[in-house]
Order: sequence, then C-alpha cells, then structure tokens
Amino acid sequence: MDNPTHFTSYSVEDRSHVAIVKREIHSRVVQAGFPKTRVAEVDIVVSEITSNLIKYAGSGELLYRIVLNGTDNPALEVLCIDNGPGMTDPARMLRDGISTRDTLGQGLGAIQRLSDTFELYSLKGWGTIVYAQIAATKREPAAKANIRIRSFNVPKPGETVSGDGHLVKHEKNGVRIFVADGLGHGEAAHEAATAGLQAFQSTQTESPVEMLRYVHEQVRKTRGMVGTIASYNKTDNEWTFCGIGNISNRTYTGLEFKNYMSYNGIIGLNIPGTMKDARIPGEKNQHLILCSDGIRTRWDITKYPSVFKHDTIILAACLYKDFSRRNDDASILIATVNPSR
Repeated sequence: MDNPTHFTSYSVEDRSHVAIVKREIHSRVVQAGFPKTRVAEVDIVVSEITSNLIKYAGSGELLYRIVLNGTDNPALEVLCIDNGPGMTDPARMLRDGISTRDTLGQGLGAIQRLSDTFELYSLKGWGTIVYAQIAATKREPAAKANIRIRSFNVPKPGETVSGDGHLVKHEKNGVRIFVADGLGHGEAAHEAATAGLQAFQSTQTESPVEMLRYVHEQVRKTRGMVGTIASYNKTDNEWTFCGIGNISNRTYTGLEFKNYMSYNGIIGLNIPGTMKDARIPGEKNQHLILCSDGIRTRWDITKYPSVFKHDTIILAACLYKDFSRRNDDASILIATVNPSR
C-alpha cells in the first residue's frame, strides 16, 4: 500500500527564508532516523538548491516531504519551482565548472551526485524545476514496474493538513488507486478524505463502482468528498474506473488525450443510483492523470517540450506551477502503464 504524505510548501523570497527551510528539513530528517552522514548530505543538497534559487531566480517555492511507504528506509523528496529566466541547455549546467554567473558552478552537479533520484527541467523564459529524492540509506535504482505511480499533494496555503488524499493498493494482478478530495479544506476535509481512504483499503470488491458505493456508506458521518477509483489489470492490460464529483480524469497516449467524465454527486451524501465502470485499454507509456479541483483543467502537455523524458513527478510539478488555484488543496496523481524509463 502506498499513501505518501502531502508536501510542505515554503515561499522562498530571500536568504532569511532559506535559513528557516534548511533548519526545518534538517530537523525532519533527523526525526525520521537518517544517519548523520546522510543528514549532512541532505544539508548540502538543500543548501545548494535554495542558494541557486535565490541567486538565479530571485525567489520561488520549495516543497518537501518525508516518504515512508511502509519501509525502514524513509526518503526525503524536495521540489524547487521558480518563474526565473530558465536555461537554454539544462544538461550542460549539470557539468561541474559550468555556471551562468561568476561562481564555481558546482551546485547542480553536487545535488545530482548526492541524490538517489535527480531531475532538472527548465525552459527559457518559463522557469526551472529541480527534484531530488534522498533516502536514509542510499538506494539502488528501482526495477521497472508494470505501473509507475507518482503523486503530488499540497494543502491550501495556511493549512497544515490536506483535504486531498490518495491510496494505491498493489495487488498480484495490478493496482487499485483511489484519489479523494474532502469537501472544502482543513481538518474536516482531511478527516473525510482519510475516512474514505480507510474504507477503500478494506473493501474486497473488484468493481470501482461497487468500491465507491461501499466508501459512500462508510463516510456518511463525514462532510463528504468527491473521488475517482481506478483499477489496472495487467493480465487484461485494461483500466476500469469510476469517478463521482469534480476530479479531473484524463489519459495521455503520446500527445493524444481523452477526458473521462465523472458522475455528479458527493460521496457520503448523495450518489447516483445507476453507475457503470468505464473501461480503457492499456497501452505502453499511457498516462492516467487524476487531478483534484485545486488544479485548473485547461492544461496542455504540448506546452512542456520533452517533459516525458523525465520522471512524471516533473509533469505533476509543471501542472501545479502553472495551474494551481492557490486557494484550495491541490493534488495530482499520474499512473504510467509499462513505462519506458
């Protein structure tokens, strides 16, 4: 079962903010049990990321979370997003000694070496996204899976919990995914979404429609939620899914996309009496993208050249950067069928 926590977001506008972020992340990885040598490497990575942010973009947003996923090897994920000048040749900037300023030019290369996973995406005139994942104990690259899941969840500014949530159940013949959005935001929305995820975890049926009906009955005492359940069967190479409410459901195969409508209703309050599972044939490198209503829907992946050459956490960060409403919880889940990378 995968259920990563939400990202904590900081607006970084000057060097005083940098010091606050560095202290908090240092404290969090110590609490998570990172060994001293790894904590020191985390300190270097965070220092380089934030220093580059101030130096080259002037300001931006830094997001982080600790991911457990039921293992004894927790990992720190850091995303840095800016609206700065961007880079013409990001790959060149990773080579030590290369810099657009009068500096040693070793920052990005150091971040890459110390991270288990590193991604750099930048467009001239648009800005830059840097992603680093650092595990408590250095990890070997993960084996390719039939389905790769990436998630992105940020609470409404000013809130300490998110009313959005998701849960992934890995099963012998595939995966089942539930993306939930509790009505509103804050503690009550978080409680509703959490109750829905717990109900989803305990359900034994295979039909997304029937799963949603079960969740509906279990969360009647909450304020309610909207959500989509998607199930992938690797033997049949097929998705079945059903959504209720305003979760955006979209598939991308290459640069062609299809939108799939959810049923009207509120899980826990009122849902349709008649619903059917939608069925979608799976295809290699097909992406199922589910977004809560904290992300505006008028996005176009063709505006992000070569984004699929990167880990899909970068695509999620791109959509958040350009289309987050900033007045609600915002979450994105991307499931990729038989990914090439």
